[in-house]
Amino acid sequence: MGIIVGLDVGGSTTKVVGMNGHKVIGNLIVKADDPVTSAFGALGKFMDSYDLQIKEIEKLKITGVGASFPNGDLLGIPTVKIQEFFATGQGGLFLSGLDHAVVVSMGTGTAFVEASKTEVRHIIGSGVGGGTLVGLSDYALNIRDFDLLADMARSGNLSHVDLTIGDISHAVIPGLGMDTTASNFGKLQDDVEKSDVAMGLFNLVFQSVGTMAVLAARNAGLKDVVFTGQATKAPMCQTVYNDFSNLYNINFVVPQMSEFATAIGAAIASEE
Repeated sequence: MGIIVGLDVGGSTTKVVGMNGHKVIGNLIVKADDPVTSAFGALGKFMDSYDLQIKEIEKLKITGVGASFPNGDLLGIPTVKIQEFFATGQGGLFLSGLDHAVVVSMGTGTAFVEASKTEVRHIIGSGVGGGTLVGLSDYALNIRDFDLLADMARSGNLSHVDLTIGDISHAVIPGLGMDTTASNFGKLQDDVEKSDVAMGLFNLVFQSVGTMAVLAARNAGLKDVVFTGQATKAPMCQTVYNDFSNLYNINFVVPQMSEFATAIGAAIASEE
């Protein structure tokens, strides 16, 4: 059996994963100005990085919003297109080791699907996602670089930005800790540090998506939620969702290689 390559083609970024059976043999991310350039560039760079020849690749499986642009086979390699929600769901299950879960894909916006080994159902989508984070950061901090923003947020203090239950009530509210967020940015002061605002922006987006994930899990009658997508690589993502797991008694999982989940899902997906 040859190598199967999964490509998750976005508008300007393509994630590529090579699979030998169910073993990941390599992965990388390539940015380009358009999806066709991104797809070809990602495949070429992947082959060069892992010293692969065209004859070693049995098939390409493409998914993502830009998957409709490359026509025909890429570099003469048999190429098929995989429905994006199905790829996301299968990739989330593969990385988490779960058989049935809500899989959340945090890209520019956010998609919520219910996934089993044989079926994926789209539950709902949200315009809140990585694009929201970068857009608000650009306006508030003049920063559009996601990694720079995440690094800045590391030293941020949420108590300088967000209003908590403890800030507005001395009485214990059953089921809610005193440090539970009552209002994102509800405590913002004029002399707040940029790092505090950066942390507040991440918390705003992650908590908004997390709240919808809880509702999606309850809608599906499930206790497991898997988070995937580029935005999940921010260090505070795991911290926020650990708190949500405890607060709502739902197993929130942010697996390793979460940003490659959709590409992996495409590679392992059945073509039926």
